[in-house]
Amino acid sequence: MGRVKVVNLVLDTYGSFLGMEKGCIVLRDKKGNTERYPLFEAEIGEVNLKSGNSVSTGVLTALGFWDISVVLTTRNGRPIATLKNLLDDSHVKTRICQYEALKNGKGIHIAKQLVLGKIEGQNMLLNKHGLRSDDSLGSTVNSLTETDPKILRQRLLSLEGKKGELYFGQIFQLFSEKLKPKKRIGFKAYDGINNTFNLAYTLLFWKCYKALIKAHLEPYLGFLHSLQYGRPSLVCDFEELYRHLVDDFLIQYCQKLKPRDFIAKTETLKDKKGKRIYLNRSLTDDLTNKLQGYFMQTVKIPRMKIGAQQELDTLINEEALLLAKYLRGEREGWSPRIAIPISK
Repeated sequence: MGRVKVVNLVLDTYGSFLGMEKGCIVLRDKKGNTERYPLFEAEIGEVNLKSGNSVSTGVLTALGFWDISVVLTTRNGRPIATLKNLLDDSHVKTRICQYEALKNGKGIHIAKQLVLGKIEGQNMLLNKHGLRSDDSLGSTVNSLTETDPKILRQRLLSLEGKKGELYFGQIFQLFSEKLKPKKRIGFKAYDGINNTFNLAYTLLFWKCYKALIKAHLEPYLGFLHSLQYGRPSLVCDFEELYRHLVDDFLIQYCQKLKPRDFIAKTETLKDKKGKRIYLNRSLTDDLTNKLQGYFMQTVKIPRMKIGAQQELDTLINEEALLLAKYLRGEREGWSPRIAIPISK
């Protein structure tokens, strides 16, 4: 018997409708075109509902009952809420073990593995695009002997930050002279390319957030990033493993961009006005859709249950489950599986 096909449903056309009829999830666009997905013939991985569409309470009940992820997003694709099965809160053991990891040494191991995984992903990307990689930082990370999680976190983030400057200094050379920034800037960047990276990283952030929730982990209790009110530090941790995938996508996506593809917006920050450059609305939607398609590409990493390869989206979800297993003591160790699609 073959494995059922996994599909993600996205209502990204204004006026679409999602409902339930005779055991099938029904997706209908504003022109009346209809697609049906029998619940027991197609494995629904996720349903993405954008503002401007309609959904029946019947299908929401079915999706909640079958624990199928439902994400509510704004028109530009920014996730703002999820539908959660109440039984998710019954997985207390996982969260208890996550808290205990702060003191039993597992948190230190996880913090190191997060940085090592990020370095591995960056080197894969550099090699793929013919740039110079550097494995020396991995030895430095492995040699750290700090047992105080706070001190170790500071050392790791300092090392990772220096590596990041060199890394972005190389990949920005692949961008056109008219668009490439001088350095990587995150929050409140002014130039178009950095803000395009920030947009794509935001989509990755929510993808990681959903994966961790599925694994019944506490998203606000991390091991590499500090614990702060309002910061889902474990999501920030987990996201580091997959930033190189966004970088790979953007290196390819931005090759055809021109200055005219960006728009300037006047914004106020601390009583100071400034113009920030962003992709225009049409290209923002295009980037969002194509980045989702990028994460549907397959890599040669076996699935946990069956299959010699899997999609990147599945890999992220599986890795969150493996991390949870390690925290519960069901695995002796945890070393994240890192991959990158190879250009054909």
